Amino acid sequence: MGQDNSHPEPGDLIEIDRQFYQHWALYLGDGYVINVTPVDEGAPSLSVSLASIFTRKAKVKKQLLKEVVENDEWRVNNKYDRSRTPLPVVEIIWRAESWIDKEVPYDVLLRNCEHFVTMLRYGEGVSDQVSATTVCMLAEGAVPSHSVGGLAEGQIQREREH
Repeated sequence: MGQDNSHPEPGDLIEIDRQFYQHWALYLGDGYVINVTPVDEGAPSLSVSLASIFTRKAKVKKQLLKEVVENDEWRVNNKYDRSRTPLPVVEIIWRAESWIDKEVPYDVLLRNCEHFVTMLRYGEGVSDQVSATTVCMLAEGAVPSHSVGGLAEGQIQREREH
């Protein structure tokens, strides 16, 4: 139900502990967040975590934080502030609100919920959980090797550029 010390401010990143992954949202204010959720493309009924692996589209939603969190733990986690400068809060909120109710491309490795909210906060989508997710999915055989090869190639190129 959240951490007692988590008092989000508009523009903050919210990290939500799901059973097998971290879900990310961006706090808008007045108890509301923006986040992406998988779009049902006629696939068999799956848990949200499994659906997020196989979906290619997501919908951007404005929802109450308490409804998104349900009974899961959550925290404010602006972890990239150490290496990136957040945009002004007014711009973050304006950018976020311009996406509400739109469908966006989704890929658990390259365009996930963390990428989306960090794009809003910093102007660039980033995700640390991709590395951990990739390792877990490789161990389970859920990711085709060509997908991982492309991801690794992109990561190597980004590291060379920095």
